[in-house]
Amino acid sequence: MSLRMAVAAATLGAGLLAANTAQARPEMVGVNGEYSAGTIVVKTGERRLYLMLGEGRAVRYPVGVGKYGKQWAGTTRISGKYRNPAWSPPAEVKRDKPQLPDVIPGGSPRNPMGVAAMTLAGGEYAIHGTNMPGSVGGFVSYGCIRMLNPDISDLYERVSIGTTVVVTR
Repeated sequence: MSLRMAVAAATLGAGLLAANTAQARPEMVGVNGEYSAGTIVVKTGERRLYLMLGEGRAVRYPVGVGKYGKQWAGTTRISGKYRNPAWSPPAEVKRDKPQLPDVIPGGSPRNPMGVAAMTLAGGEYAIHGTNMPGSVGGFVSYGCIRMLNPDISDLYERVSIGTTVVVTR
């Protein structure tokens, strides 16, 4: 490969990386006002999470959602907030992937929870980060809402325990 081609490839690669990084940041968008300010709305069909700000505005994030047969819809609340949480595979995941350890420590690159998690009341689901950023934007989970680590960190700071979460299809 010539030096000119190598420089061009490196420049193109840097440009693509910058474009992907820009897409990972929260985006301010206009929305219909059917939800009150402070509510989190996950639209699984769009693979987007919205934090409603009121006055027709929201912060929008890309997310990974439940794969076929693992999706759900309903209203719940954030019941806990955790930085670098350890992860114990739920029974269904353990049944499908018996090679998984019983616990993966927080901070481990093998931990699917990423840098933060917010558990949802009434089940084994959470809104959490991921160490597999390529999975965000797809139908990939067992029902959890998966976010890029910078995005879950941003959302984590904006909401509190008790925040209403509405998941729609």
